[in-house]
Amino acid sequence: SAYRLCIMRKLPSVLARMLTAGASGSPVLPDMAEVRSKLRDIVGASTNWRDHVQAMQERKALHTLLAKCQEDLPPRRMKDSYLEVILPLGSQPEIREKYLNVHNSVRFGRILEDLDSLGVLICYTHTKQEMQPRSPLSIVTALVDKINLCKKIIHPDCDIKFTGNVSWVGKTSMEVKMHMLQLHDGDYSPVLDATFVMVARDPENKRPAFVNPLVPESPEEEAIFKQGELNKLKRIDFSTASLLKMAPTAEERNIIHDIFLNTLDTRQEGEGTVSFRSRKLPPNSVWMEDTKLKGLQICHPQERNIFNRIFGGFLMRKAFELGWATACSYGGSRPFIVSVDDIMFQKPVEVGSLLLLSGQVCYTEKNYIQIRVHSEVYDADTREHHTTNIFHFTFISENEVPSVVPKTYGESMLYLDGKRHFAAVMKEI
Repeated sequence: SAYRLCIMRKLPSVLARMLTAGASGSPVLPDMAEVRSKLRDIVGASTNWRDHVQAMQERKALHTLLAKCQEDLPPRRMKDSYLEVILPLGSQPEIREKYLNVHNSVRFGRILEDLDSLGVLICYTHTKQEMQPRSPLSIVTALVDKINLCKKIIHPDCDIKFTGNVSWVGKTSMEVKMHMLQLHDGDYSPVLDATFVMVARDPENKRPAFVNPLVPESPEEEAIFKQGELNKLKRIDFSTASLLKMAPTAEERNIIHDIFLNTLDTRQEGEGTVSFRSRKLPPNSVWMEDTKLKGLQICHPQERNIFNRIFGGFLMRKAFELGWATACSYGGSRPFIVSVDDIMFQKPVEVGSLLLLSGQVCYTEKNYIQIRVHSEVYDADTREHHTTNIFHFTFISENEVPSVVPKTYGESMLYLDGKRHFAAVMKEI
């Protein structure tokens, strides 16, 4: 099963041991509220919506602190950005309510928000300038590369610990690896591993900005850094082979043709009179066009990030919840999240936007449901729609689910894209 006991991959745990070695006693770990308030301090963001214009104006002056080239910045080690943060669900029951779902487990959408905030703080820790309380960098999430879960249930009454550090650095981008563990019988056991890619931009969030280089210090760290480089190349390959740019492979074309033949209505007289137009649904299947669910969000100031755009974690939570609902209504039983992958943040979402979300089942296999959520903003002034994100979620259902069947060429491409994402996830876990 996808939930084979996930032994923490050797590298991250070795690294965690190395990075925490030398910490004397057991320090009190910061919690998520402290993470968010720290982020506001680093950027100089105001908690008051009316003051944000002033705060953003003041950031312009930080331009002078930007490096002209990467070589001007001191190199950093992995342990320099290593952070541990606690989510005290066990010891502080008053925060539990916000994280609770109706099945008495933890809302995964809330975890996505926490990972997003933590990833940004880890990058600010990596790029911190001594003597400089405010950072000239605007660090934003560019991509959620992957989040793989190895536990079906996250308990709502046991403490959670997040750990993470910068694992790879380009010129203006950083890869962050994070792990989430939960306390059981006095021990923290792994729940998920996440890889995010963050980009650094100037104080006004307009142009890319250089970040400190990363220097691996051991063979383990070398391997982690190399993996970051490979991840980058893999993403380039995946996008080059995208079905929006290249025709499906011969094997994929055969799959689509078989599905097409399988849906032809042969009830008419004789083989020669089968029409390409009349289609019928094979047993135990659902047309792809009938699997859609839609949602609308008005983006209020409460959901803004430190740069007064809508917080990426909020978008992820909303997309995940719509994805879950789509999987739930399709499979007819409770779905569990297995993996989140390849979330590209293509365009920031402004406060006040209308956010339109559309979830769809695009591939199924046995108990697995692959969901794609498309998110776009509608600008009431220009009447234009712009795609902001595409989200990919892999769920496992309690029972076997019907097969999803594409009818049009466009749906067939969604089906193949879903199949590719599913195959990549299965390879990982």
